[in-house]
Amino acid sequence: MPAPERIALVTGATAGIGLETALGLARQGFRVVIAGRDAGRLETARRSVAARAGSSAIETALGDFASLAAVRALAAEVLARHDRLDLLVNNAGLIAPRVEMSADGYELTIAVNHLAPFLLTNLLLERLKASAPARIVTVASMAHKGAKLDPATMTDPADWTPLSAYGSSKLANILFTRALARRLDAQTVTVACLHPGVIATDIGNGAGIFAGLGWRLAKPFLDRPEKGAETSIFLATTPDATPFHGAYLKHKAISRPDPAARDDRLAEALWQESARLVGI
Repeated sequence: MPAPERIALVTGATAGIGLETALGLARQGFRVVIAGRDAGRLETARRSVAARAGSSAIETALGDFASLAAVRALAAEVLARHDRLDLLVNNAGLIAPRVEMSADGYELTIAVNHLAPFLLTNLLLERLKASAPARIVTVASMAHKGAKLDPATMTDPADWTPLSAYGSSKLANILFTRALARRLDAQTVTVACLHPGVIATDIGNGAGIFAGLGWRLAKPFLDRPEKGAETSIFLATTPDATPFHGAYLKHKAISRPDPAARDDRLAEALWQESARLVGI
């Protein structure tokens, strides 16, 4: 009896690291569902991945991470379409150039970069467990270093800057991974997060007037998005990912994040508040 087709969902996959991750997974034989918030860009990405991978097993799914209702709709669509899910790559993220609120009234950076993948992961978790062995990969960042996070005020922080909000959201990604790993059997669903490198994507364009300008000037000298996808693809395809359960990786190897990212009491407080905010 042939092995079942492996299904992967990659968020934020219309460009940059997400697009290259989808391509790498397609080349590894996955049926890849590319998720994004713009139907036109999704179709362009689908065609690109299909052509470059030589695969017809590329799908799209619409989901705007600035809206928890849209995240729920995305999860419902994936669950209705596929009776198994082998891999979830939480890749979508942004740096907001100014203080903005999500559709649910939460600061946009933490809403898109943490609350949306927190909700999506939990909505898909039973399907992932049923597809065991499955994997969850979350794209964090070394931008968590020096960041602060107070779950009680994270949706409306007092001292907001584009980079402080981004750093806090990436710290949340690592803490979420740790808390999720404690809730899962690594033999059933392995969960890990990673720093992709400093990659030439558009994410830094909104980092503020001076930081954004610096980012645009530096981009020609940074690694390309395909390099940024390497650790995500490694975690998705390495024969045994269990040694990386709950870990933070750089360059395909376990790395030690900041002390705040290893604070399990903070991780649990973040989990409880996030669950309250997203309504699960």
